[in-house]
Amino acid sequence: MLRLAIERDPHYGPALALAAYCHEYFHVNGWTNDPELNRREGIDLARQALRFASYDPGVLGSTARTLAYFGEDIDAAIELIDRALAINPSFARGWVISGWLRLWAGKPELAITHFETSLRLSPHARRSGTFMAIGVGHFFARQFDDAAAMLLRSLQEHAGWAPTYRFLAACYAHMGRLDDARETIERLKAVTPVVVPDAMHWRNPEHRELFLSGLRLAAGETT
Repeated sequence: MLRLAIERDPHYGPALALAAYCHEYFHVNGWTNDPELNRREGIDLARQALRFASYDPGVLGSTARTLAYFGEDIDAAIELIDRALAINPSFARGWVISGWLRLWAGKPELAITHFETSLRLSPHARRSGTFMAIGVGHFFARQFDDAAAMLLRSLQEHAGWAPTYRFLAACYAHMGRLDDARETIERLKAVTPVVVPDAMHWRNPEHRELFLSGLRLAAGETT
């Protein structure tokens, strides 16, 4: 259906933005045989969406996330999501996206407040992704007990999301709960073959190493 929408109207911004996000989704879960091609296609679709629908908060938000995830300038992406929220301050999903961009920029405390704003604006929306995001914020703030609690809440609602297992495994490893960490890695492997991912979208080097070192420890890697 998405491909058909773009074929019928190659200038339809929302469809282009959604297609770009699909490329991000594939990369996150390790569901692509050519990550670099997938990245380039995602960036190209996001830029097309912006070209044709730069006035649409949904398009601004989706493209900001995709471009930032695939390594484009994080400050430029934050400007896009800030513009979306200026157009529509009640854009709950926009606050989630804004929170993710702040996480990737290395600002977990600010990110958590944006995620909590989203929950207040849309209390009946599916919460698993937002719970996971808040858990990641606590993880980078080294509040591992709070992080594990939120990540587990997320898994109760969505047990098939690879990033949640990765962060929970890393969290358990840093807590010294290695048996739980290894069990989580086994659950992760049932979702994706990619245990230790490319984590360059985490712009803060200390945050990136905190995540990857915990994940390597959980996976039993010595280096």
